[in-house]
Amino acid sequence: MNKKILVVDDEIDVRAYLSAVLTKAGYQTVTAGDGRQAFDMAVEERPDLVILDLDMPRQSGTDFFRRMTKHRQLSKTPIIVVSGLAGRHLALKEPFAVFDKPIDPDEFVATVERALGEDK
Repeated sequence: MNKKILVVDDEIDVRAYLSAVLTKAGYQTVTAGDGRQAFDMAVEERPDLVILDLDMPRQSGTDFFRRMTKHRQLSKTPIIVVSGLAGRHLALKEPFAVFDKPIDPDEFVATVERALGEDK
């Protein structure tokens, strides 16, 4: 069964690009445009991994992260931050990895595989 990854970014082009990279690598993706929508999607879809932008309207990535880590069934879900925000490496406590935008797709997929325990 394909692992499911939730891609959270307010920029539709970024969501589409990250989803395409992940789909090509064999993963199933679901997307959300802000932290509020992402939390509802995470509760409903139970993703194996979350790819998270930090700077978003309505609810930021850091607020989403805090809500997710307090949720009993989501608290252990690994998170990879993909953001152009300065200080992004300090924004969350213990993300699995942090990437600058734009990402290197090969390095990104290798990190996703490690986060999911599938490194080859």
